[in-house]
Amino acid sequence: MPSSTSSFRPSEAPPTYQRELPAIRPGVAWALAAALFVVGLIAWEMNWRAFGAAPSYRNSDGLWAMQRRRIDTGEGHKTVVLGSSRLLFDVQLPVWERSLGERPLQLAFEGTSPLLFLEDLADDPKFTGRLLVGISPVLFFSAFDRRVEALKYFQRETLAQRSGQWLSMHLVEPFFAFYNEDFALMTVLQRQPWPARAGVLNPPAVRKLSASDADRNTYMWSKVENDPEYQKLARKIWSELIPLRLRGGPERLKMLRDEQIERAAAAVAKLRARGVDVVFVRPPSAGDWLEAEERVFPRTESWEVLLARTGSRGIHFEDHPELQGLTLPEWSHLSVADAQKFTESLCRILQGEHGWAPKSARP
Repeated sequence: MPSSTSSFRPSEAPPTYQRELPAIRPGVAWALAAALFVVGLIAWEMNWRAFGAAPSYRNSDGLWAMQRRRIDTGEGHKTVVLGSSRLLFDVQLPVWERSLGERPLQLAFEGTSPLLFLEDLADDPKFTGRLLVGISPVLFFSAFDRRVEALKYFQRETLAQRSGQWLSMHLVEPFFAFYNEDFALMTVLQRQPWPARAGVLNPPAVRKLSASDADRNTYMWSKVENDPEYQKLARKIWSELIPLRLRGGPERLKMLRDEQIERAAAAVAKLRARGVDVVFVRPPSAGDWLEAEERVFPRTESWEVLLARTGSRGIHFEDHPELQGLTLPEWSHLSVADAQKFTESLCRILQGEHGWAPKSARP
């Protein structure tokens, strides 16, 4: 029986509809799209330049891998700097080179415990140099590992990724201020004050704090030093983040601290067995950072236990007047001028108290 709801017959083809395309030549469309792209790109670049940004190298996994690869291609005898952002910001490679005769390999990473990278060097027989390991108590003893994926990137890096990193370093990064993860469109959108959702943890995003050279020599961004409002924002973000990085209660943090110390002791034993000299460094901190570090990881229960268990020497800023009284605009990292002073003083301590004589890089 024919359906009473449709007059369509199976033998009839369904009707087709055609929409007429706009009368525009493809070349004109491409030209218009390209023009809009260029205008948008220039506007985005000018916006961030007006904000105070300038071209610098991205502290990417690829850039870190380039420096790490130097150990395996003939520079394993050099001094290596490990740590979190404090030794990344505070150790200035040109000053070190003038003081101790060589330019060390900078392998510290911001927001990350250096422990996994320490274990990586301990397992690499090609590394036979000297090792400086920075300790930021909250990150090291709580096993905070935001950037450890860089090690997997280095181990699995493809030829295409190496080529992309090279092209980025030579054709993009030296010329564009916006080409930085802090100024990416999606990053900017994510840190807008969107309404909070129940049950969703939305920690504040750390803003741009530094600039880097091609060999990862890193220093504080001038806006952090010179813009009081931006400095205030950076401190506010730290005040909100520190409690999040210390979640879990005292028992869990004590367990993590003991685990990190044991892992460090095992790695240092491997390094010492092949003649690598390891020195730990506790750089300066202030404000909310220093208060949290002293409260949660007291020196006698963390730093001194670490040195005892690893049998290593250490340099704590509280033990050296020349490492105190320095400017920390946002409580955790030194200003550019004081980072240079810190590096010079650190080199003198390493030379005078720890026997790190100046040396020249071997061919």
